[in-house]
Amino acid sequence: MAVELNIANMDTVLVILLALSAFILGGCPFSVWVGKWAMRTDIRRYGDGNPGSSNVFKAGSKKWGVVALVLDIMKGVPFVLIGRMVFGLGQPLLYLIAFSAVLGHAYSPFLGFRGGKALAVFGGSLLGLAQWDVILSLIMLFLLGFLFIGNDAWTVILGMVGSLIMLLLTRAELLECVFIACITLLFFIKQLHDLRAPNRPGRLIDWVRSRKKAA
Repeated sequence: MAVELNIANMDTVLVILLALSAFILGGCPFSVWVGKWAMRTDIRRYGDGNPGSSNVFKAGSKKWGVVALVLDIMKGVPFVLIGRMVFGLGQPLLYLIAFSAVLGHAYSPFLGFRGGKALAVFGGSLLGLAQWDVILSLIMLFLLGFLFIGNDAWTVILGMVGSLIMLLLTRAELLECVFIACITLLFFIKQLHDLRAPNRPGRLIDWVRSRKKAA
């Protein structure tokens, strides 16, 4: 009994350490640091003012934008992967670690608990979890949103809701659905201001209209 309790306590400490480490790594504002050190600018002065990789692109550098995007994605991978591949943790604990990474980016301890919208980190956490079907469904839904919805915030939210519906219809694993639902709620909170903005025609509609005018 004592041995079992010690093992349980060790597992608890391990999960706490991995989740805390994921939160701290997720909170590292790599995009801000890339802007500061490589571009000599504060990327939060551009775009929507968030410390995410999209504003590195908007600050005028595709090269450093790609670097920042890759770094943001990779923040969601290491500790989820360690928990899964090294320690063989179950899915519920891996979801906790993955959510911690996303939460760290959204509320960075390095930026006064302010942060970005965390979409890239979430993508990285899905890579760590090896949730390939979720990744594929999100890519397809985001692409459709990109073409038909002018408001990117709504594209993200509707894509997440669509992915959640897909999970409910296919395998309906409770904890996986709760994980996606919590991420969706977090995205909703982080993008609330953008969701209130007037919707614009999607890129495909804009393209069709421009072709008609040109004709």
